[in-house]
Amino acid sequence: MTSSSCVDTPGRQVQHPVVPSGLVGLFAVAAGASVANVYYAQPLLDAVALDLGIPLAAVGGVITATQLGSALALLLLVPLGDRVNRRPLMAWQLLALVLALLAVAWAPSAPLLMGAMLAVGLLGTAMTQGLIAYAASAAPPDARGRVVGGAQSGVFIGLLLARVLAGAVGDAWGWRSVYMASAALMLAMALPLWWWLPVLAHRPSTLGYRQLVASMGSLLRRDRVLQVRGVLALLMFAAFSIFWSSLVLPLRAAPFGFSHTAIGLFGLVGAAGALAATLAGRWVDRGQAQRASMWALLALLLAWLPLAGLGGLPDPRWAITALVLGIVLLDLGGQALHVSNQGLIFARSSDAHSRVVAVYMLFYAVGSGLGAISATSVYAYAGWLGVCALGAVVSGSALLFWRATCDWMRADPANAAANA
Repeated sequence: MTSSSCVDTPGRQVQHPVVPSGLVGLFAVAAGASVANVYYAQPLLDAVALDLGIPLAAVGGVITATQLGSALALLLLVPLGDRVNRRPLMAWQLLALVLALLAVAWAPSAPLLMGAMLAVGLLGTAMTQGLIAYAASAAPPDARGRVVGGAQSGVFIGLLLARVLAGAVGDAWGWRSVYMASAALMLAMALPLWWWLPVLAHRPSTLGYRQLVASMGSLLRRDRVLQVRGVLALLMFAAFSIFWSSLVLPLRAAPFGFSHTAIGLFGLVGAAGALAATLAGRWVDRGQAQRASMWALLALLLAWLPLAGLGGLPDPRWAITALVLGIVLLDLGGQALHVSNQGLIFARSSDAHSRVVAVYMLFYAVGSGLGAISATSVYAYAGWLGVCALGAVVSGSALLFWRATCDWMRADPANAAANA
C-alpha cells in the first residue's frame, strides 16, 4: 500500500463545454431560496410560541415537524425526478411550496401550524435536492462538478442567511411576515425557472413508484462510491452539527453574554464555504476529487484547534478571533468535501441522479441528528473543550476512513472512475 494510491492521476485536464453562468446562478439562487424555507423557523420559535400559546417546552415540535418533512421528501418525493419529467415536476412542487408557506403564515392554531411546517419541510427539501439533481443532469460530464458546485454554493448561502433574515424580518414585522415574504419570493421565481431551466432529454425510469423508492437500497448496496461518500458525509455533517448545535451555549454564558442575533451573525463568517464549493467543483472536473477530499478533511480536522480557543483562551478578544478562524476552516473543509462527494456520486449513475442524491442526503440527516444529540450531552459533562474533542475525533475518523478506503475502491474496476 502506498500513499500515492490516494492521489488523483496528475495532468488530467479537460475543456469545459460552455455552460451559461446565468444558468448556474439560477440553480444557485433557486436552491438557496428553497432550502432557506426549512430553516426560517429556528430564530422565531419564541415568537411563534407566544402568538399561538404553545408552551416553550413543546415549541421545538415546529422544528421536528419540518425535519420530518425533509426526511419524507428524501424518501418519497426526490426519487420522482428519475421517473417523471423534472421541469414540470419542479413547477408543481414550487407552486405547492408557495401554498404551504401561506398556510404557515395564516395558521390559526398549533396543530395546523405543525401540519403546514411538515409540508414546508417536505416541499422545500424536494425543491432543493431536485434542483441539485437537475443541475447534475443538465451539465456535460466534464463540467458537472463546476455546475453542481455553483448550485451547492447557493444552498450553503441560503442556509447561512435563513436564520439572519428570519430574525431581522421577524423583529420588524412579525414572524408570519417571514413566510409571506418567502411565498412571494418563491412565486416570483416561478417564471424564470420555467423559462430558463433547460429542457432535458427525458428517459424516465420504467420502475413503478414503489419499485423506484425500493431501488434506492439496491443503488446503495452495489455502489461502493456512494457507500464511502455517504459515510464521509455522515461524519462531516455530524462534525458540523456538533459545532453549530452547541455554539450558543458558551456564547450566551459569561464572559461573552452575546444575544441570539449576535450569535446568528457568526454563521455569516462561514460564507467562505461558498467559495470552497465552487473551487472544489472545478477540482472534480479536472480529476482532482481525491486531492480535494484530502485537503478538505485536513481543514475539517485542523478547525477544532482554533475552535477550542473559545474555551481555553483567557482573553475574550483572542477567543473570538480564534473562533472566527475555526469557523472559516470548518466551512471551507465541509463544503469542499460535500461538493467532491456529489461530483463523484453523480458521475456514477447518470440515469438515477434523483435517487442517488436522496440516498446521499439521508446520510446527512443521520449525521446531523447524531451530532446534535451528542454535542449537548458532551457539553453538559465536559464543557466546550469536550465538544471540540468530540468534533476532532469525528473529523479525524473521517480522514482515516477516507485514507483506508482509497485502495479498497481502487481495487474494484467498477470504481476506477471515481479515483481517476
